[in-house]
Amino acid sequence: MSVGSTTQEDLSQPSEFTSFVEEHHEQTQQIENLSSYPDGPLPLDSPFYIERPPIEKLVYREITQSVCVIRIQSPRQMGKSSLVLRLCDFAHKQGYSTVNLNCYSFETECLTDLNKLLRCLCWRIATELGIDPNFKEKWDEEIGFKLSSSLYLQNYLLNQCQNPVVLVLNDVDRFFEYPYLCQEFFALLRSWGEEARQNIDWQKLRLVVVYSTEKYISVDINHSLLNLGLPIYLSEFSQSQVEDLARRHGLNLRDSKNCTQLMSLVGGHPALIQLSLYCLRSQKITLQELMQEAIANGGIYRYHLWQHWLKLQENPELAKTYTKIVTAKQGISLNPIEAYELESLGLIRFEGDRILPRCELYRAYFAKQLSAIV
Repeated sequence: MSVGSTTQEDLSQPSEFTSFVEEHHEQTQQIENLSSYPDGPLPLDSPFYIERPPIEKLVYREITQSVCVIRIQSPRQMGKSSLVLRLCDFAHKQGYSTVNLNCYSFETECLTDLNKLLRCLCWRIATELGIDPNFKEKWDEEIGFKLSSSLYLQNYLLNQCQNPVVLVLNDVDRFFEYPYLCQEFFALLRSWGEEARQNIDWQKLRLVVVYSTEKYISVDINHSLLNLGLPIYLSEFSQSQVEDLARRHGLNLRDSKNCTQLMSLVGGHPALIQLSLYCLRSQKITLQELMQEAIANGGIYRYHLWQHWLKLQENPELAKTYTKIVTAKQGISLNPIEAYELESLGLIRFEGDRILPRCELYRAYFAKQLSAIV
């Protein structure tokens, strides 16, 4: 047989190129099957969840402590709910019970009646744990509803649980517009956390409080959870994390200026990055087209921008201040209160003593929008 000749047996064996194509096709199909429009928390099996060290390790370690209160805070769409899903999954694997509640599931009438709120909360915890609420025998309103709820939780619910119970309260910022409710409810949560330092029964309760910072500016800090428990603030993605996420989407941003261009537009904002990569991969749009459209009219980011726009319209004085920021040729200084409010909304970033728009998308969009009303 001459050198270089090919037998039928050789043809039946897959070449390296064929294997590469098949593997690449398989990976692409896997991405197509798992990828859906990025709206809401990422499922546990999603390949698009990007860890932000050391946050995950911190919350996993903290949830195993006998005295545990975790506060997860950030502006909207920064990944709080996705992190909570993974924290609950970790707790479940430790043999803990988990009760993951959204405060928007409570009836509006509960927001003006603390007794109704606490009864509803305890009923939800009991049913999630598979325990008969049995309020007729175990709830004593004669002693006051805060004490009654505490004794109900300690002596009735936690007493029936052999392992720790992780109680997650999502979107507690819903309560921030009700000052009396906030003052009383958060004071009660604080008392539950402090009881665990001296009462072994309360050490079964691991409390996780999750809120968006946009509404937090309206709450009296003295009656808040600011100085209780482990604070977790979700930051933006780094460039290496964006490159990693792009690779998981089947895109290559590593060997070009594309990653730098995308991040100059939206920074490392998790939701905006996820949306950008989804559209680049699935909607046959180029990065240049995406950027031009975004600056012109908001493009694929318009719903996100409209939410911020509504917040600014609710506060004309803050809108005037933000106009100065987005139209300034360089960063400016603000008084601490204004800076705190704009940071809570997720609209600014700090560069030393200077305050800048969070990203070019915000600068271009709001410079145009605000110029029409200010």
